[in-house]
Amino acid sequence: MQEVTRHRPRLATFRSAPLRLFAGNGNPALAHAIAAELGIEAGNMVVGRFSNGEVRVRISDNVRGTDVFVVESMASPVNEHLVELLVITDALRRASAARITAVVPHYPYARQDRKSAGREPISAKLVANLLTTAGVDRVLTMDLHAPQIQGFFDIPLDHLTSMPILAKYLEKYAGERPMVVSPDAGGVHRARLLAERLGIPVGFVDKRRPEPNVAEVVHVVGKVEGRTAILVDDMIDTGGTTAAAARALLDFGARRVVAAATHAVLSGPAIERLREAPLEEIVLTDTLPLPAGADGRYRVLSVAPLLADAIVRIHEDRSITQLFET
Repeated sequence: MQEVTRHRPRLATFRSAPLRLFAGNGNPALAHAIAAELGIEAGNMVVGRFSNGEVRVRISDNVRGTDVFVVESMASPVNEHLVELLVITDALRRASAARITAVVPHYPYARQDRKSAGREPISAKLVANLLTTAGVDRVLTMDLHAPQIQGFFDIPLDHLTSMPILAKYLEKYAGERPMVVSPDAGGVHRARLLAERLGIPVGFVDKRRPEPNVAEVVHVVGKVEGRTAILVDDMIDTGGTTAAAARALLDFGARRVVAAATHAVLSGPAIERLREAPLEEIVLTDTLPLPAGADGRYRVLSVAPLLADAIVRIHEDRSITQLFET
C-alpha cells in the first residue's frame, strides 16, 4: 500500500495570524535592523551550544498559530549557522507555528549548483532538501549566485535583488563616464541589469580559473579607456577575482575602478588582497557582517528596508515583484 504524505494544515491567508520575527546568530545586526523597520521586537529564544558543540535551541515565546520569519544569514562558520537554522525551524514547527519562512539573505553552497566533474555533489540542492525537510514553508533570499537554484525548491521561494540599492548609490559616479564591468563572462547578465538601471555601457573580464579560488585574467571585453569601471558581482569571496580584474582594467586604460557586490563573504586572504588592490571604493550590502580589518574604502548599504518590505508583503499575501517594477 502506498504511503500517503501528510502535511500539517495551512491557513488560507496569514493576514490574521500574528507576524513574529526571530534572529539567528548568522547576522543578528541585520535581523534587528529588519525588526526595527517592521516596528516590532525580535522574538525571544535561546540559541546556544551544548558542551560537545551541538546546537541548543529553546523558543521562549508562544508561537502557536503565528506567521514566523527566521532571519539567518550564512556567515562564517557557514555549517554552524545552517544547522542552527534547521534546529530553530524544527523547534518552531513543534511549537505549532502556522507558517515558517526562512529569511536567508546569503544562501549557502550556492556555487555548488551542478556537477562540474564526476563524483561531485550538488550541495545547493542538498541545502534546499534540508530546509524543506526541517519544516520551512517558504524561503526569502537575495541575489543567488545561480538563479536556477530556485528550481531546487518544491516550496515557494522569493528571490530579491540588491541592484536597485547599489544603483542608487553608484549614481554618484555619473559624471565620470562610468562603465559596468562583470569580472567574468558568467556574470554579464547581472552586470547588464545594473548598467540598464544606470544607463551606461557594460563589459566583462575574460578570465580562466585553473583551480578553485584562483583566477587568471586573459582579456577585457569593452572599451574602458578613460572611464570609471564599476566591477559588479553577487559576492566577493577570497578577493582574488576582484583584485585581478581591477588591475587588468587599469592596464586596459580605465581611469579608476570601483567594486560593488551584494555579499561580503571576504574569506581567507580577502581583506589583505583587497587592501593591496587598486580599488577606489568597495561597495557592499549588509547581508553578511563585514569582517574585522576592513579599511575606509568599504561602504556598506543596508538591505534591511527591502527585506522588511518583502516580509510584510509575504505576510499580507501581496506581490513581491512590484518591489522592482519601478
